[in-house]
Amino acid sequence: MTRLFDLLYYQLENHPLEKSLSSRDASGNWQNYSSKQVLDAAEQAASGLIGLGLQPGDKVAMVIYKNRPEWVIMDFAIQMAGLISIPLYATISIGEYEYILNEAEVKAAFCGGGDLYKKLSGAQPNVSGLKHIYSFDKHDDRPFWKDIFSTDHKEQVEQVKKRIKGEDLLTIIYTSGTTGNPKGVMLTHDNVMHVVKKTSILMAADTGDNVLSFLPLCHIFERAVSMVYYYKGCGTYFAGTDNLSGPDGDLAAVKPTTFSTVPRLLEKIYEAIYNKGLTLDGAKRKLFVWALNLTDDYEINQKLSFGKKLKWKIADKLIFSKWREALGGQVKGVVTGSAPCPVKVMRVFCAAGIPIREGYGLTETSPTLTVNTMDSDGVMLGTVGPAIEGVEILIDQEGGDYKEDEGEVLAHGPNVMLGYYKKPEINAQVFTEIEGKKWFRTGDIGKLVSGPNGREFLKITDRKKELLKTSGGKYVAPAPIENRIKEEFLVEQMMVIGDKQKFVSALIVPAEEALKSYCAKKEIPWTSLKEIITHKKVLKRYQKIINKYNPEFSHVEQIKKFRLLAQEWLPVHEDGAESELTPKLSLKRRVIREKFKKEIESIYID
Repeated sequence: MTRLFDLLYYQLENHPLEKSLSSRDASGNWQNYSSKQVLDAAEQAASGLIGLGLQPGDKVAMVIYKNRPEWVIMDFAIQMAGLISIPLYATISIGEYEYILNEAEVKAAFCGGGDLYKKLSGAQPNVSGLKHIYSFDKHDDRPFWKDIFSTDHKEQVEQVKKRIKGEDLLTIIYTSGTTGNPKGVMLTHDNVMHVVKKTSILMAADTGDNVLSFLPLCHIFERAVSMVYYYKGCGTYFAGTDNLSGPDGDLAAVKPTTFSTVPRLLEKIYEAIYNKGLTLDGAKRKLFVWALNLTDDYEINQKLSFGKKLKWKIADKLIFSKWREALGGQVKGVVTGSAPCPVKVMRVFCAAGIPIREGYGLTETSPTLTVNTMDSDGVMLGTVGPAIEGVEILIDQEGGDYKEDEGEVLAHGPNVMLGYYKKPEINAQVFTEIEGKKWFRTGDIGKLVSGPNGREFLKITDRKKELLKTSGGKYVAPAPIENRIKEEFLVEQMMVIGDKQKFVSALIVPAEEALKSYCAKKEIPWTSLKEIITHKKVLKRYQKIINKYNPEFSHVEQIKKFRLLAQEWLPVHEDGAESELTPKLSLKRRVIREKFKKEIESIYID
């Protein structure tokens, strides 16, 4: 297999499934596509795309709010017709749609429900090449995606497929970015297929297992993971994050053996478990706290005495088994990526028999560069794991003021992108040649550490562009400080500031529900979040959190002052205001600094 659409035929021949791709319909019932139905639909859609007059190399956009089989089928169809897919974020503005659709010269687009058809139609007058917009949902006033299905150009599809090579362009994915216009990442079939093959052996799922997919398919992370599921012959159930938990949720219904997620979701699950535990009374509460305290000392592959084994057995039977049941009861492992996952959160889940494995990569690397594995010597909490087969990692200390053993992470491998679309000047900046090899500059700072059996594990310490420099000339990496302090239940979001200032400070968005519980416990009358963050006892409690963690950092890295904010940072605002987070939930530091300019100024004026 060299082309991604080869997976269609591979699954049908080797692991045919009656329920290959599934999602809930408008009534909440599961609708299933068999392996044969997925292939047939993809072939008919490919024929239909050619029938629209599209030529090999033309671009087709796709956008959905919630994962669904139609997206995957159309992805395969676009490939088989020799076209280039342009996945779009659902939450970006019409102006951003116009920029991407124009630069990529998109000629057709397919979309899901909500306001997406309206947004694409709104952009269309300013996108001269966009001739066709189809909806995955049936409406009287818009073209339906199945309207293009045909077998009229079946032979032409076969001819096109034969000419497609692994090195051919598969997709252009526009990265959200925190500054400037998005950049189109050009990935080939070979790029993504390398990740699919090399990570499939690491995935905690076997042929015939049920798996859950809810991270956006427009991200290469979930898109590649979904291809791994297809390769392994797993039944993939698509869902949204709005109906995951609870007795009627998708986790309980699907009982997945694995899924991929972002750290924030794991943090929310952990917070929900913790807050629920604190509502217990008497012996039940004591038992919960005792079991949770056990996890503080948990280590992967830990060796326990008879007495400790007994304690863990009791805790598992009475507490942790219920956590596993809440995730469907069948989870063998969970992969997390796209942002750093707090070690405390991973440790608690692993201790509860829910292995969390953190990986690392970028859109530009299809995405996986490194990942912790299920092997006994393949995991080291606090790192993003060893490099996957075929990938080389280099720590470059040139041109930066780095700590010992740290530097910019450079990557070389068959999964590294062709480059950014129509951006030769940026390509010249991100690629460098060292000893005859072409290396990609990730923009992340990290180091290689020795793990079990001497294996090298990558540890990411910060973003190169996010380093701040105090007026005293000292460099500070915000991310490690933010990630550590965010382990506190009372801290929802946080950004370290202090560039060109005398000292480091922080903006903190409290976790509202946790703060309400704290106020109730301390008999502080709750009014509103805006008012409560000025209460002396509340400010004192957050100062106590800062005092707890400051000793873990050097003097220059310690938080001297902070401001509590009542406004949550979001990836999209309904009123159209500029968002504080990217679609991947990374901080837009420039936007946050601008929006809370007065609060920041007050820190350094006081």
